[in-house]
Amino acid sequence: MTEIARNERGRALADYIAEAAGRDYPAEVVHEARRALVDYLGVTVAAAFDETVKPVRYLADRWQASGRARIVLGGTTTPAIAALINATATHAMDFDDVHYLGAGHPGGPCWSTAFAVAQENGADDQLTLGAFITGFEVMARLGGGGVPGVGRKLQRKGFHPTSVVGRMGAAAVACALYHLDAGKITNALGNAATTAGGLVGSFGTHGKPFHAGKAAMDGILAADLAAAGHIGASHLFELENGWLDAFIQDKNVEVPPLDFEERFELLRNGYKLLASCRATHASAQAAHQLAGQFDLAEVETIEAQVHPGALVTAGKLSPRSPLEAKFSVSFCVAMALSGYRLVWTDFSDAVFADAHVAELNGKVRLQPVDGQSPASAHVIVHLRNGATLRADTNVILGHPENPVSDVGLSEKYLSLTVPVLGDARAQTLLDAAWTFGAKGTVHPIGELLAGDW
Repeated sequence: MTEIARNERGRALADYIAEAAGRDYPAEVVHEARRALVDYLGVTVAAAFDETVKPVRYLADRWQASGRARIVLGGTTTPAIAALINATATHAMDFDDVHYLGAGHPGGPCWSTAFAVAQENGADDQLTLGAFITGFEVMARLGGGGVPGVGRKLQRKGFHPTSVVGRMGAAAVACALYHLDAGKITNALGNAATTAGGLVGSFGTHGKPFHAGKAAMDGILAADLAAAGHIGASHLFELENGWLDAFIQDKNVEVPPLDFEERFELLRNGYKLLASCRATHASAQAAHQLAGQFDLAEVETIEAQVHPGALVTAGKLSPRSPLEAKFSVSFCVAMALSGYRLVWTDFSDAVFADAHVAELNGKVRLQPVDGQSPASAHVIVHLRNGATLRADTNVILGHPENPVSDVGLSEKYLSLTVPVLGDARAQTLLDAAWTFGAKGTVHPIGELLAGDW
């Protein structure tokens, strides 16, 4: 096999990233990037001082690294540290965007990197917007493919796609903002690939949001090293002897093509209206339809028919904390049946201690159904008198085939930010997000996110 053939995929990635500055984006893609930004800002502001984020902010304060990159609701620091903190906050509530074909949660790594590097280097709005889109497209291609694809296979092997391919998406963003040539981009991608990792076993702890933060930090580090002349392996993105083989050693995976010219994966992005693992949403949305239709004493069992992948990421039957409850289909079904909306404030000690929810959780039986869509679920409540109540979710709200409207995204954003920023500041930031890419919006967003108001 020749060197050219061996490096075909790596070269395709590098060339695509190198062309970011000169690429024109269709209006619908720009609009979707703005939707992703609205969602990113909402969840990141709300979780800026979450318990999962405080230790990272503390370390940044200890390190005292100087720079112009904004820490959300804080001061400024070097881009890698700002991106580490901000992307950790983005994913802290598990309320951020999700790529439904398997690449994980792109907003945290890609937007955090875009703003941190742009603020440090004074990049303009158009370049920043294009860099985000480029990083998203790279991340989505590398981790996509749906159920038989890379991201879902990574999960089944115990790895978190946001962490693995998030590094590569973040590296692409940084490389685009640095105007690196294809050779240096190849080195940056090699640097990102060799640092990739992140375990599904961390779900329900501070480790999961840290995955998003570390992906952003390592992506910037990979690009910084390449810009300084560091040489990375050039073959790690090929179908053999690279990162795919390392993580999916049985090779039982369908790797999506790098078809950047065919479509924009950003148009398949999804947004959450429930603050829990995506794999819980279809069941919880079905359960919401049955809330209030029965008494607890009447319930024999509750059957939740789910895609088998739901048990991989959200199969915790007896969660030990509100954070773990986000990764429990059964607990989320019990919450929904009890009338909780599963918004971010519902995952609290008080709800976790609700005896009604705990008893219902013990009655839930998860039934994985081969061939069922990951976006669907069926919940059946079996009553002691032999009667049954059933509700179905055919496509999750927030899925690209059942999208959240712009108004719905704005409402979600305001519910998260107004308690933190106040009405006027939250609305000004929202207006800037919906017009991002127009001249002069990077700097105002950074100022609106300052912690010294």
